[in-house]
Amino acid sequence: MSTTKSPPARSSTAGSGPEPTSARRLKGQRRAADRGASRVFRWFTTGAGALILVLLAAVAIFLVVKAWPALTTPYDELAEQVGLLRNSSSLLDYVGPLIFGTILAAALALVMAVPVAIGIALFISHYAPRRLANGLGYVIDLLAAVPSVVYGLWGALVLSPLVQPVWAWLNANLGWFPLFSGTVSPTARVLLTVAIVLAVMILPIITAVSREVFLQTPRLHEEAALALGATRWEMIRTAVLPFGRSGVISAAMLGLGRALGETMAVLMILSPGFLYSFRILEAGQQQSIAANIAAQFPEANPMGVSTLIATGLALFVITLVVNMAARAIVARRKDFSGAN
Repeated sequence: MSTTKSPPARSSTAGSGPEPTSARRLKGQRRAADRGASRVFRWFTTGAGALILVLLAAVAIFLVVKAWPALTTPYDELAEQVGLLRNSSSLLDYVGPLIFGTILAAALALVMAVPVAIGIALFISHYAPRRLANGLGYVIDLLAAVPSVVYGLWGALVLSPLVQPVWAWLNANLGWFPLFSGTVSPTARVLLTVAIVLAVMILPIITAVSREVFLQTPRLHEEAALALGATRWEMIRTAVLPFGRSGVISAAMLGLGRALGETMAVLMILSPGFLYSFRILEAGQQQSIAANIAAQFPEANPMGVSTLIATGLALFVITLVVNMAARAIVARRKDFSGAN
């Protein structure tokens, strides 16, 4: 009895024969479309990055061109045309106190805001229950949406009367310290009040960035610290804070940039003065560059506008230097962490 063997079944995957021409053509079209979309996206992202540099260069060119008449005119002739300079012996003598007041106010605000922002960010990320953390984070983010003129009104009408007795107490008990010496202003419209308002204004920026950085801490690092017997604070000190240090520095520099350029809040609160003075409880001592430009611009003649823009150029350079220094610090810390 003869038996016939049936041919083996042909695999559906291997040896199935050449791919149809239509399928190959479709795949080629898809690859070409993907390459075209990738090329367009690369051009778009490159153009977006270049646009930032173009805008920055355009701002710098505008400031230099508009400030050039004030920078190149002999000072005696400039002082005759610009009434703002009549009590100054040089252009630097006019700009210097403004730079000093701007940096002092921003530095005081940063000193007050950074510890509070870090504490809030750690509470939201590692201590608060989920619902409370979400609600508190939402409230903190809302602070960034409040207009600066509202902060100025709050500082001038609400905060100043409240802190005046506190400033008087500081002057009476700590008057030996240079910051609290001098005659306390009865209206409390002084640099320390401005610094508190600026601290509240930059608090949302520093808190939001720090919170996101702390939440990115590797879970294994936290669990390893807790498994070794560390308390929650020790875990934060050894795992969370070192990981988020560069992010906190970046957040602080973002807040510092906001404080350096703030205008309306400073203008509405501070009693201006053009002195190199550390007396932050005494009125008529300091003024910031941005607030001075806003106050003097409406009545300035063309040469006066050029002089004010020259002070704006100084503020632009200060902000640029601060941000470049911050980027260098962050990059150095990242390199140091990678080396370890």
